[in-house]
Amino acid sequence: MALLARTVRSLARPARSRLLRSARPQRAHAPSTLPRTLSTAAVALDDEAEWAAAFVDATSVFSGEDTHEASAQRMRALVKSGLLRHTDLRDRPDRFFEAHRLLARRAVSEGPGFWVRFTVHYNLCYGTVLAVGNTDQIAALDAVEARGRLGCFALTERRAGVQSGLVVETTATYDAATQEFVLNSPSQGAYKNWISQGHVADDAVVLASLTVGAERVGPHAFLVDMASAGISTGDMGVKTTGNDLDNAWIGFDGVRVPRSALLDAHCTVSADGAYARTTKLAPFEMIGQRLYTGRVAVAQAALAFRRQVYEVTEAYAREKPIPDVAGRSRVLADIPQLKAPFKDAAERADALETFVGTCEDRLAPLLKTGAVPDADLALAIATAKVRAVEDSIDACWKLKQEVGSYALMGDSGFKHLDFLNCCKFAEGDSRVLAQKMARDTLRVFAKSGDAGGAASTRLAGELAKALKSAAGDKVATADLWDANFGTVYALADAVMDRVVAEA
Repeated sequence: MALLARTVRSLARPARSRLLRSARPQRAHAPSTLPRTLSTAAVALDDEAEWAAAFVDATSVFSGEDTHEASAQRMRALVKSGLLRHTDLRDRPDRFFEAHRLLARRAVSEGPGFWVRFTVHYNLCYGTVLAVGNTDQIAALDAVEARGRLGCFALTERRAGVQSGLVVETTATYDAATQEFVLNSPSQGAYKNWISQGHVADDAVVLASLTVGAERVGPHAFLVDMASAGISTGDMGVKTTGNDLDNAWIGFDGVRVPRSALLDAHCTVSADGAYARTTKLAPFEMIGQRLYTGRVAVAQAALAFRRQVYEVTEAYAREKPIPDVAGRSRVLADIPQLKAPFKDAAERADALETFVGTCEDRLAPLLKTGAVPDADLALAIATAKVRAVEDSIDACWKLKQEVGSYALMGDSGFKHLDFLNCCKFAEGDSRVLAQKMARDTLRVFAKSGDAGGAASTRLAGELAKALKSAAGDKVATADLWDANFGTVYALADAVMDRVVAEA
């Protein structure tokens, strides 16, 4: 890991888009405690290269062969260290994103488990507290750090997965007599599903549909102690990769939480049961901000993972001698079906890293002020997520087909390619994001006859014509939308081509 630490890249533009280079990562078999080089003094590191080296050193101890409990203990130690503060998502977003990139490179040798555990804790759980919590709730993040508490994010439900949108059937009803919220899963279909770190977490940010008195006011976030009575959990089973991470279903049966559990920076529920919005922003809209940071982090993770797979494979190919009919000294990396993909994939990765970097740069100031991205930035971030992930899947799969039996070796990195599949459906499934792009573009086209470019305008016209016979009927429109799915995704691709080109 010393070589990895020494080669940490600068965060300055434009070099920031070039991820750190490293030798082939070695499996760590360190004890469960963090290295002595990491202490509370790490949080005072101002030099970004020194900070990144300390972070690499600190996280070198985790292993994909850890049990859930051992992995959780390593995470607790990292939280306690203060190397990354919970408020860094707001105050030091560069460190927040860099930490994700560094961990993603380790996923090649160790799998995606710890990366997912890390982002669920810092981005989804306590990042939501940072986004929609009040002043006291945010101040309490210091205690979370000091005690090494772990958090999970309970949004997805069995009947409302990543391809259904933000559907929430879990209920929260305010009981004015006791000044408590009562959480319930009305059916097993409403159980929270695939909740990463759900077994070991101390806290959960739970998304539930809130009812106050006779008024249903939509999904709201609650910070819930997982030791509360009435919470049940179960394991999702053995996965193809990342089994050092616990994934759980969570059910709620009359779980009572205090009024202070509501993350209420944008709304209030009075003791006697009066609900009021206190800002122009809807609570759920601000919760959605975690999807923007998550999408950027996922895009960066896919690209970092892909870089590491290619670097490790190319290092092997440059050392692997092959016979040559002309008697020349040649190595595997010299054959054209490998030489060309190495060059092509590097160029594509460079372009994507630059594009994703611009999204991070545009998002970072908004994180510091609490503002929500406008439509243009939201589209750019969605594009970054889809393109970075899909291109990385394509590039890594093609490389795997060209390196023969090496791809079957457990330490080659191809063992954990399902990390990219995790990236595909995390923070907004790629297909769902593409369909939203197509729908949004179709609305613009219906008003102006222009979809922002020649290709997208042509495809929007074709799609509008195909949907015309539905005459506004929702069921008929949905059926025609499905029947013309090829045009839908082609339109989304045209939109993404334009967004990348303009950037």
